[in-house]
This record gives sequence, C-alpha cells and structure tokens, in this order.
Amino acid sequence: MASITLEKLSKTFGQNPALRDIDLDIADGEFFVLLGPTGAGKTTTLRLVAGLEKPSAGVVRINGADVADWGPAERDVALVLQQYSLYPRLTVRQNLSFPLQSPIRRSTPAEIERRVALAAKTLHIEHLLERKTDKLSGGEMQRVSIGRAIVREPHVFLMDEPLSNLDAKLREAMRSELKDLQMRLGATFLFVTHDQVEAMTMGDRMCVLNRGKIEQVGTPAEVYNHPRNTFVASFVGSPAINLIEGRLEGGKAVIKPGRFELPLPRAKAGGSLTFGIRPEDLQVSADGPVEAAVHDVENFGLEKVVTLRIDEVLLRVTVPAGVGVAVEEKVKFGWNPDKVMLFDVGTGENLDQRAAAAA
Repeated sequence: MASITLEKLSKTFGQNPALRDIDLDIADGEFFVLLGPTGAGKTTTLRLVAGLEKPSAGVVRINGADVADWGPAERDVALVLQQYSLYPRLTVRQNLSFPLQSPIRRSTPAEIERRVALAAKTLHIEHLLERKTDKLSGGEMQRVSIGRAIVREPHVFLMDEPLSNLDAKLREAMRSELKDLQMRLGATFLFVTHDQVEAMTMGDRMCVLNRGKIEQVGTPAEVYNHPRNTFVASFVGSPAINLIEGRLEGGKAVIKPGRFELPLPRAKAGGSLTFGIRPEDLQVSADGPVEAAVHDVENFGLEKVVTLRIDEVLLRVTVPAGVGVAVEEKVKFGWNPDKVMLFDVGTGENLDQRAAAAA
C-alpha cells in the first residue's frame, strides 16, 4: 500500500484560502480521518491527494515520491464519494469490472473475473452480481461503489463522506464493515467526514480541520481527552462538552458566587477561565454541592441526557436510564475535578497542554 505526506500544503480559490500550510504524515496501512465542519477544507485535501486539484503551494508525497506532475491514474488512488457514481443500466458485475477494462490497466478477462469475485466476496454482494444497480438499496449501492475501488487494488483509498446518505442504522453497520475491510486489506484509508462519531469509532488517528487549518492531530482518545482548544473540545464528543466561564478562588471554580461553586483543588487561583467538563463527568446526587433545576430530559434508552439550569447557565449531564428526573425538579450535582479542563478565555487554548509543552 502507501504512506501519504503533506508538506506545507495550501490551496486558494480566487481570494479564498481553502487550505493553509497543512503538514500531515499518514502511515502505510493507517485508517486516517479528516474531521471538521462544512468548509473546513476536508474535501479539498482529498482532491489534492487524488490529483484532481493542483496545490497553490506545498507538496504531496505518496510513498515518499513527489506526485506534483502525476495525474490521478498515475497516483493509483481510488476515490469513493458520497454519491455512488454507478452506471444504472449495467449490472453489479459490469460496474465492478468497468474500472479494469480501460487500456491503461490492460487486465485479462481471467484477472478481471478474479478481482470481481474477490471484491464481491469481501463485501458480501455475490448474490447481487447479475442485478442492475438501479434496483439496489442505498447500502447495497454503497457496497458496490466500494467494490469498484477494491477491484483496482489501489495504493490508497480516498473516501469522501461515503456514509452520509445512509440511514442511521445502516450507517452504524457500515462503519463497522468499513473498518473491518480496511484491517483485512491492510490498506491505507484517508476518510473525510463531518460526523465525529464516525471519526471516533473508525480512525486509528484523526485530524481536526477548521477553516483550512489543522487544529489537532492524534488518536481519537487523545483528541477526546486532551483537546488542544475549545473548538476541538466542543466539536468532538456527543453529547457536547460543557464550557462555562468563571474564576478560580480558594480551591474552587466559581461560576456564580455563593450559588454555583465546585471544588477544583489542583488549580491555582487566577483570573477568568473557561472550564470544560464532559457530561459523563458530572454526577447528579443528593449530596452534591450545587443545586440546579432540571431544564430538559432526553431519553436515549441506555442513558438519559439531563440539562440542568442555574440562572442562565445550562449544563448537560448523562445519568443512567433508571434515574427518575422531571423537568423543573430541583436536584443537586457535582463533578469529577480530575476531569475538568481549563481553557484560556481569549484564545480558547487548553492551559494544561500549554503548561505541559512549556515543562
């Protein structure tokens, strides 16, 4: 397969910068996810790797080779898109074999048959081979679309939000199947998504992009537990992290003096801060130090997400499904002080990470 290296990669469309000085190293055989909101530069990055766009500056390397002068076919990458790009009048077998029939590949009929059979077996679509693709379900069409990439046996699989058109249940199943497929093929996958659940569950490592710049690169656990700033902290995690402004005084985080104060003995007193706490690290209990009103209750079956209200401040906390709470009920709560993150109010930077980098 192949490694991918991006060095100071930039792309501008007119006066609008889409990517700015992107540096990335994607290892051979890695499932690497580009995560970010719409307009972050994810698809532009993918198109630059594929050779469908030329960079304004910087270098793309595949297996160490500068591919600036290589076309898409020479780069030997396979692109799987959100739209399935299938030929509706052809059968599944004909769609799978089509990429191998170009003069560039010069595959023999026996080789084409072998690769089609292998792809169909890998994706569990052998029973669909003689069916036309306009008669398939969304999940079946996506499998065929991925099969068209597999038959080429490319160096790199590039996937641009391939699951976004599927329903929730099928999307969940396909996440598991794609990850399993990548592991069995030992292939390099560069996967683009705006869905943080896909990034967290599938990626070996992930890169969070925002407005054409890298915010953080790391494993899903690193990005979730040690976000570099408030953007990453709020973008990764469901339910979203609680971010509240306050001050440190006398071993406490003080949000509302006398009414909303929680212990934070590990931090020194200082000015205004943003406190970050994940919903699972808040606890509703009778002996909690702070009283709040229940603002909203969302039942997810296994657990509930309860929104608490203290004046105008709202906090989300996860509780077991069996915990009985009602809207406007008064409850007490606390937090795990070891899980609290401290962010600079002005820059949004994670102060714990800044201190660790300076040490």
